[in-house]
Amino acid sequence: MYNHYLDTFIASADCGSFTKAADILFMTPAAVMKQINNLEKHLDLQLLKRTPAGVTLTPAGKILYHDAKFIIDYSDRALAGIREVVNKDDKTFNIGTSRLNSAKPFMDLWYKLDSAFPDYNLHLIPYNDKYSSVLSEISQLGKKFDFMIGINDSKSMLSKCRYLKLGQYDMTISMSRKHRLADREFLTIHDLYGETLIIVNEGDSPTCDNLRKYIKKEHPRIIIEDAPRFYDYDLFNHCAETNHLMLSFECWKDVHPGLKTLPVDWSFSNQYCLLYGLEPSDEAIRFVDTVMKYQSANKLQ
Repeated sequence: MYNHYLDTFIASADCGSFTKAADILFMTPAAVMKQINNLEKHLDLQLLKRTPAGVTLTPAGKILYHDAKFIIDYSDRALAGIREVVNKDDKTFNIGTSRLNSAKPFMDLWYKLDSAFPDYNLHLIPYNDKYSSVLSEISQLGKKFDFMIGINDSKSMLSKCRYLKLGQYDMTISMSRKHRLADREFLTIHDLYGETLIIVNEGDSPTCDNLRKYIKKEHPRIIIEDAPRFYDYDLFNHCAETNHLMLSFECWKDVHPGLKTLPVDWSFSNQYCLLYGLEPSDEAIRFVDTVMKYQSANKLQ
């Protein structure tokens, strides 16, 4: 319903770079530049100022940037309402998937339980897990999406949806492939001494907060660098472009080709959950109940 070049424009403005925007959008930098050029030509306005250091918003771009988010949100809500009416009897589950929160764990679960939903289809919907937009995307559960997989215990994220814990992922360490520790296969906590470790800001993730307290008390020779409360691809790029380490998860070992992810001799892990709307459909509730019964049955075996 809206020109999807707006998504490319917002990503470029947020990243300050066509190259970084291309990583997030699964496009080439040339394709990103072409879309921005076409959008500017269509509007007869310069939206982004190109410099050797990247791109910045022009005065016209700042206005459009603000209004574009409203346009996209309004369009998404309108389409969700239309789909809800049109597809009322359509047996389809819409599954959100992103680079950091892949739908693969959902798919693995689905193929164990799909016999209980013989007429249902799955529709995968990519979403942007950019720091600035991820909470808005989570809020679309029950509207734009039926389910997502969330790999965290973020209070602010989980307050916007219902959730069912599916399992745990070990906390790991990611680093540039040029880092002095990158040739290892396993790390000890003492290997991190003298290094800067990127951890999300305290106050939102109890698990990350506990790790932070443990490091400060037991291993103060590790330097902690605060990061935004939610991981996004910019943080992975920052880790790859610096000599810093980053707290990560085993499931993210292949997310960024410039990073190597290694296990550590600690017992810290974080949950991954099935996320669904605060006001889920009856069929979504039935699926969650089916998952819970499956979990109970397998615990007893």
